[in-house]
Amino acid sequence: MATTRIMSIHINKGKTARQCITARLDYITNPDKTDHGLLISSHACSPQAAADEFMLCRSEYQSRTGRSNANEVIAYHVRQAFKPGEITPEEANAVGMELARGITGDRYAYVVATHIDKHHVHNHILICSTDLEGRHKYRDVKGSGKDLARLSDEICRKHGLSVIQVPKEKAQTYDKWQGKHKQTCITQSMRFCRICKAEKTSQPL
Repeated sequence: MATTRIMSIHINKGKTARQCITARLDYITNPDKTDHGLLISSHACSPQAAADEFMLCRSEYQSRTGRSNANEVIAYHVRQAFKPGEITPEEANAVGMELARGITGDRYAYVVATHIDKHHVHNHILICSTDLEGRHKYRDVKGSGKDLARLSDEICRKHGLSVIQVPKEKAQTYDKWQGKHKQTCITQSMRFCRICKAEKTSQPL
């Protein structure tokens, strides 16, 4: 069983795009959380240089199109949390890579970091918002949070993991599923770029 959460990353006031990406990467690749970096994987970038490589894609896009956006999304952060005791950290990282591949079609750079510092294993996936050729960025797609959850569920079933049953399409918290009282979000209604599918339906910003 895995719960998912999605967040769009914007440029914070007083910081550069690179500084914002670096701060997020520093958090998800923290060696104390990732077994000294052993639980970090990536596609089309090095985890150590991902901020620079994300910025190269962004710069190429801006150079090609001449476009910029004051409220620009520079990356997407996906969180995938698993039921305690149901999956090993190594398998969780492989599942995270499979999820990232399903979201992006491997046309975007991304980093997958598996954290083991909590009672449950969980993945953090950081995806560059600009494709590898620096040609496309996409508008957020309403409902893609549910699409992401469905994709995660499909992958979990393939790996023999349990899936949360959510009656009537209503969201349920992870801790409520465990019979606890803390509120932990598994989906959020904010709009998110479902990058892989959106290429056919959206226009460049």
